[in-house]
Amino acid sequence: MIELLIGAIFCVALDFLLLVRICKGPTAADRMCAADCLDLVTATGLVLYALYSGRGIYIDIAMVVAILGFVGTVFVARYLEGRM
Repeated sequence: MIELLIGAIFCVALDFLLLVRICKGPTAADRMCAADCLDLVTATGLVLYALYSGRGIYIDIAMVVAILGFVGTVFVARYLEGRM
């Protein structure tokens, strides 16, 4: 059971590294890729913490984070492509 908590803490540490990449990314595409990874890692950390704590509300929050991250990625990709 403690492995789930360690995995969630690892996801939080990875989130901080991705935030650094978002701030220092050389191009907008690199920043967007890091932001998409940040959404996925955050959702994964929330699911691991939900399994650890036994509370289902964190899974709902993880689903919302994943959906909003996907929609944001699509909008930014379309903007960078020049269709908007």
